[in-house]
Amino acid sequence: MTYEEHDASQRIERLLATGGLEGLLGPDDLDRLDQFHVGGTQAVDKLIDSLTLAPGAVVLDVGSGFGGPARQIARSTGSAVHGVDITSAYVDAANALTVRCGLEDLVSFEHVDVAALVTERRFDAAITMHVQMNVADKAAWFAAIGSHLESGARLAVWEICATGDGPPAWPMPWSIDGTDSHLAASDDLRGAIEAGGFDTLEWHDETTWVNDWFATSFAGGPPSGPALPMVIDDGFTRVINLAGALADGTLSVWRGTFERLPAP
Repeated sequence: MTYEEHDASQRIERLLATGGLEGLLGPDDLDRLDQFHVGGTQAVDKLIDSLTLAPGAVVLDVGSGFGGPARQIARSTGSAVHGVDITSAYVDAANALTVRCGLEDLVSFEHVDVAALVTERRFDAAITMHVQMNVADKAAWFAAIGSHLESGARLAVWEICATGDGPPAWPMPWSIDGTDSHLAASDDLRGAIEAGGFDTLEWHDETTWVNDWFATSFAGGPPSGPALPMVIDDGFTRVINLAGALADGTLSVWRGTFERLPAP
């Protein structure tokens, strides 16, 4: 399994302590550490804008990682957010960081597959970022997400798709050797989301924007201070390989907004 950094919380605490980040954490303290996707907080802002959240909305974050997007949504909109992830170490770290940020009243995380999630109410919106690359049956997975959403609820996605004919160079952030990778072309991914019970509102290729973000973010070399590649195994190699695959056209990044159709 790719995601098995069992001591994630300990690694994060050591990095924060080394960076002098102790006690309550502010909005910008974790920006390079808790975003499990290209584009960082700016990418999350793009999804927030597309969700058009009403006051009191409750949002589902599928594949929530260390919880950066969930906490950003809560801070930006006041919405409550519940994240789910299949890696228990990530859920533990996400909950601990949320307490450190003083957001535990709005944000929570649960170690569970979205297909097995049990809740008392349906969610008003959902996001998922860089998750479906590890999912083989994508239509069934998106249908599971949709089963937790109100009719008409919006789903915002930020996903990596296959563009070239060959596989990318491994390791990648979501797979060490490709054995647990299930990349899809953008048209196929959009079709799988629609087959899962959604109508497409927008579907945009964000690769040029992401390549510019990489160029700006790494213009001076690897970032100083606590950063996500320091937490995951072989992190910098995985990020460099991803940047190369996006630059040479092997991979692309797509942003989509979808609306949950009424259940038949």
